[in-house]
Amino acid sequence: MTTSSKLDKVEGSTLGAAPADALDAVREWAMKAHAGDEPLRAWLRCAMEAYRAIAVVNEDDLEAAIALANLATSEAITLLLREHHGGWCAGRMRVGEVEMQVELRNVPSTLPPPLRVRLAEDVPMDAFDGRRYGRAGFGVALAALSSLDADSPTVRLRPHSGAFRNLTAWIEPDAHSEEAPPRLVFADPEPFDVATIGFRRLPLARDTSAAYAWAMEESRLERRGLWGLVGGNQIGRRAGLYLLEDFDSQKCPLVMIHGLGSNPLIWSRVANAVWGEHDLRARFQVWQVVYRTDVPLLAARLHVQDYLDEAWSLLDPQGSAKASSRSVLLGHSLGGVVARLLCAHSGETLWNAAFLVPLKDLDARREDLEIVDRIFHFVPYAGISRAIFLATPHRGSPSASTMLGRLTGDVVGRRTSEVHALRRIAQRNPRAIHPELLPVFLEGRINSITTLQSGQPIRRAAETLMPPAGFPYHTIAGVLPRHCVASDGVVPLGSAILPGAASSLVVRSGHRVHERPAAVAEIVRILREHAAESPLES
Repeated sequence: MTTSSKLDKVEGSTLGAAPADALDAVREWAMKAHAGDEPLRAWLRCAMEAYRAIAVVNEDDLEAAIALANLATSEAITLLLREHHGGWCAGRMRVGEVEMQVELRNVPSTLPPPLRVRLAEDVPMDAFDGRRYGRAGFGVALAALSSLDADSPTVRLRPHSGAFRNLTAWIEPDAHSEEAPPRLVFADPEPFDVATIGFRRLPLARDTSAAYAWAMEESRLERRGLWGLVGGNQIGRRAGLYLLEDFDSQKCPLVMIHGLGSNPLIWSRVANAVWGEHDLRARFQVWQVVYRTDVPLLAARLHVQDYLDEAWSLLDPQGSAKASSRSVLLGHSLGGVVARLLCAHSGETLWNAAFLVPLKDLDARREDLEIVDRIFHFVPYAGISRAIFLATPHRGSPSASTMLGRLTGDVVGRRTSEVHALRRIAQRNPRAIHPELLPVFLEGRINSITTLQSGQPIRRAAETLMPPAGFPYHTIAGVLPRHCVASDGVVPLGSAILPGAASSLVVRSGHRVHERPAAVAEIVRILREHAAESPLES
């Protein structure tokens, strides 16, 4: 909608019947700005006059006053962004001949200035299949990006691409001086969801999709995921657990674990839905895992466990936060298998699938023994209270045995410390390894692909490891039409569906089932169920 049509819409509502002393000045400055008479100065003045009018107009004229304030703010910010190409910081600044005061109101320290800002409506929603979440209200929705705060103790838990937040902006007059420059407010709408103007409390406009969509435009993870699988090491340097928002000691962590050769960007539609639904945004915080998917399955599980340990040691070293007992795991494909094993007790099942003697009887370096002990022996990760598995090959995948799988498997994962430890142990203890696995260990041919093959001994043993009784888990699987065997093209339906699941959903989909609207809706349903069973304490 053009500026003229927006102005006509406001003029055609209640503006003409508004009290002259409240809205005439607003209309005058809007017309000056529209006519091109120093438009930036005029839109700023229009926004200030509309702000003042909001405090005094009657209820019939309030909507028109808010619409004019928002229009003026949007037009002013558009002009400011066109003329000011640097970052935005709190304090006085001059753009051309116009001076103003910039205030960062309730903006968290994890979004340090200078900020890059963009009108939310200008950020395309391609990453979310066109789905934008937000609401109308007072102010103009913005997306903001900034660099990381290097001095923050939790900087290791922040995405390398920088911080992002959805903000709300408006322009208001100085409360103490008529002669003071206009005040441009950038506010975080999360802590305080209303603006107080006079005796009125107005819900803030918000857009919960734009900042993440903009951040995704600038992320390089997508092109690095597969490269990390077949020889690149950039994903390895980025590996870890990342908070996409500020830590909240009350909210349930929703820990998202991607699949083979993939990255956290696959969860864009799910994260968008969680942030877009008010009840879910109030109850869940989005955490995402980046991990090397070229390593053996059990090593991948151990790595994710270590990332969780590091995060909790930084966020809640005393273990007193309510959030620490409420985590929900969300895993796709290989990530789903990792998630299931994080909920399981290994006992001696995995060790006996690989070794013929106890750990203490192996002739090996202490460091190697510690590595294999941690790989093959584990208990359910503390604090996980639910899991959702999507397109997960719990019983293996025939695709891992295809020609492509074998060719890729030959170049994947031979450089990891876990593989080297197994190799050294096999060289010194050949009679202690199951004969079927001995050549695999000796040649270092154990990796994420080989450990997903249906007949692989360790994978067969891992298949039997399930969450404890009473632990709720859910499966979501895809099926493509016209396949002789029900499958999503990668994982057979019989491998993706688990007995004992609290719920199972099969949708018409390929392997990227996490992108299907029906699957996203099912995740939303499950999270609401979890929230109802885990009420927040006051």
